[in-house]
Amino acid sequence: MIRLDRLVNVLGGYGVRLACCPVPRSTELRSVVLRESDQARAVGGDVFLAVGAGSVERAVRWAAAAKAAVVLLHGEDEREAAAVGEAEGVAVMLVDPAVSWSQLAGVVYGLVLEGRETESGRGPTDLFALADSLAGAVGGSVAIEDRQSRVLAYSRSQQGADPARLETILGREAPRRLRELFEERGVFAHLASSDEPLFVPEDPDHGLTGRMVVAVRAGRELLGSVWVTCGVPLTGVRCTALADGARTVALHLLRSRASADLERQVESDLVIRLLEGTADAATVVSRLGLPQGPSRVIAVRAHIAAERHAALLLAFDRATTGFGWSRPGRSTLSGTALYTVLPGEDVAAARAWVAGLRTALPPQVTITAGIGGTAAAADLPASRQEADECLALHEARPPGAVPPAYDESWDDILLQRLRAAARAGRTPARGPVAELRRHDREHATRYVPTLRAWLEAQGDLAQAGDRLGVHPNTIRYRLRKMTEVTALDLDDPRKRLAMVIDLAATD
Repeated sequence: MIRLDRLVNVLGGYGVRLACCPVPRSTELRSVVLRESDQARAVGGDVFLAVGAGSVERAVRWAAAAKAAVVLLHGEDEREAAAVGEAEGVAVMLVDPAVSWSQLAGVVYGLVLEGRETESGRGPTDLFALADSLAGAVGGSVAIEDRQSRVLAYSRSQQGADPARLETILGREAPRRLRELFEERGVFAHLASSDEPLFVPEDPDHGLTGRMVVAVRAGRELLGSVWVTCGVPLTGVRCTALADGARTVALHLLRSRASADLERQVESDLVIRLLEGTADAATVVSRLGLPQGPSRVIAVRAHIAAERHAALLLAFDRATTGFGWSRPGRSTLSGTALYTVLPGEDVAAARAWVAGLRTALPPQVTITAGIGGTAAAADLPASRQEADECLALHEARPPGAVPPAYDESWDDILLQRLRAAARAGRTPARGPVAELRRHDREHATRYVPTLRAWLEAQGDLAQAGDRLGVHPNTIRYRLRKMTEVTALDLDDPRKRLAMVIDLAATD
């Protein structure tokens, strides 16, 4: 089951437009029906694929007869489609004529029939039913885990259940001490290299009465594992049932991944359009299911030791886990960073999102982040640049520092931009500051620090002297000597401002 809102958002990336929607966008869709001719019997279904309808009126009539909430048909006349759909109370989605029914049907069936939510927010709920069925076949309670030992599904049957199983299910993943035990016993090494079921003997100290475990694999790739609570090794038909069950679990996980990857791809493409700037930004925001209000861009980098790529992909996976309406932001990968568009103006909410992402990742993953200023949809490219610059600030700060936000760090960002301009040769190479710096270098004087202290003290000789640890008369003497080196003109406010900027840019 999915909602109409999600169907509209995802299909928008496939050349499908919503012409009218007289039903709530929260309408739940559980089935798909396809009808190819006027003589075909109308079978009920929530999503109607009007193959061969030939006209909007006929397509909508077929859909209404099947009691469908939404109909998809090839067409371009939005006005006619809206009028007919509103009259019949059926949402109408127009498919670009260049999109084939075979392509579209695969996407729609995948979304509606296999888009059911599990613990991770994606994949078929019948993974739990499969765990129940498998438990009955093997005679023990079953748990299905991913390759990070996170629980994906588990059986209702508690036959042979032990404290370790209860702790794993309640924590949604195997506890660290249990993972360390399995690591020591070579369980994970076995799963990585073999498709044969393995018996793990009991360990009372860890609340473990015994386990049979088998890898869930697609080709050579390990997708996860199936665990059965049992005091003795499974043999005969029970062991065969476990091995067969693992292959079925692999099919479910592959379907779940396909559905997740499809939604992620559509989301990523739309977010990139916002970050790069687009004339229809408000429409893109709507298609992403975000509110039409101010948002922030958050830039994140992740790494494990010196390895960045795998950690960044893991961060993207966690940031996009769950259906669109269950997540506050929308994310994409671009270059070496994860970007998330987060609705709202509250900096604390943005920092809480970063903290939540950090908590969801393994302890060995280190992340740095920058938070751009608030912006309307059309101005998100500016917020992205600010997020990038705040990210650079965060990377230069000590570990554990709070992610900078542009609202609070705009002065650091300005100085950072000025220094970048200076390094690129975009500031004057000559002038009072440059000449004083050259004099200091050649004669070991302290004219540039003295000028900076005097400007920062706004001309207060005593305060400038305190900054440098010298007498105010020393400051006065140095200023007089500086005028012999270059034309300072300290009485001109514009020149004073220019010198402050020059000092900041070349610091």
